[in-house]
Amino acid sequence: MSFVECFNQLNWDDVALSIRAKTAKEVERALSKEKLDLEDFKALISPVAESYLEAMAQRSYALTRKRFGNTVSLYIPLYLSNLCANACTYCGFSMENRIKRRTLNQGEIAAEIAAIKRMNFDSVLLVTGEHETKVGMNYFRQVVPMIKQQFNYLAMEVQPLQQEQYEELILLGLDAVMVYQETYHPSTYAQHHLRGNKTNFEFRLETPDRLARAGIDKIGIGALIGLEDWRTDCFFTAAHLEYLERTYWQTRYSISFPRLRPCAGALPPKSEMTDKQLVQLICAYRLFNPEVELSLSTRESAFFRDNVLPLGITSMSAASKTQPGGYAMTDVELEQFEISDERSAESVAAMIRSKGFEPVWRDWHSAYSGLRS
Repeated sequence: MSFVECFNQLNWDDVALSIRAKTAKEVERALSKEKLDLEDFKALISPVAESYLEAMAQRSYALTRKRFGNTVSLYIPLYLSNLCANACTYCGFSMENRIKRRTLNQGEIAAEIAAIKRMNFDSVLLVTGEHETKVGMNYFRQVVPMIKQQFNYLAMEVQPLQQEQYEELILLGLDAVMVYQETYHPSTYAQHHLRGNKTNFEFRLETPDRLARAGIDKIGIGALIGLEDWRTDCFFTAAHLEYLERTYWQTRYSISFPRLRPCAGALPPKSEMTDKQLVQLICAYRLFNPEVELSLSTRESAFFRDNVLPLGITSMSAASKTQPGGYAMTDVELEQFEISDERSAESVAAMIRSKGFEPVWRDWHSAYSGLRS
């Protein structure tokens, strides 16, 4: 069994109507409960729940402090390649964009690592375009061990792989994988994924199952907000999380909520989400699941990140560059998307301290690996 079986039991249109039909009484009932279910989550992301944002924020703050204390983890993305064999309408790396492609060699990676270490990071997210022949397992076998030597926590956001490939990468030092479904609406997914392996909706949907069976420490999921109705997509993300935690309870999970950002060949969002609605979503996820890690990237503005930080966020990226060689090179190529928060890592850390929180540069120490099971 995989999440596909659970997914096929849900109807997109029925879910969308159910969310919009939620009443104030159902929101109040959700706010009064200690343990929420998916119907409660629907209520908290419904239009009527927007008027309950203050109550949601207060409870979200309290739950986050109880579980995570006053700490915020910091990580940085390291883009290794902008080669991609997929045509996706929303991504600057899409194969249809006529840009110069670059894949970092080991010397260039070493320069990037040195620049990142000078900023104090000990948790890094490796990112590539999806190109299984030129930026696939043979490449990962070369670069993952050398990068792992420099960082205690190593995550990846690359093309979906087979379970045995994840098992091999874990032995090489991989700790976490972020794999976003983009949208859980199959026909909309098909409209935005035109060529390449990423056209396979179900293979991508089953990726967290393969990861958990491989024994990964942490899995990150989420939807790209703007491709479809954000409330319905984010309900499916919550349903996915509920299934994963119930089925693979030994794995940790994180959720991200990236909103569409400008990039080469970009399209306007189909579903607009206001800042207030993103706050509502963050609080709804926290109330639904007090244990899940919630991550906010530099896609969002400095002002927004500063103000939403106490309400439920547990990890943030900082000083991000979204193109290969962005930290150490001057002749960098097209970025995957435009970031919004361009502050230095130390500036973000100083902001976190000014809010009464402690920035944490290390997600997990390798000495504790034996305690995961």
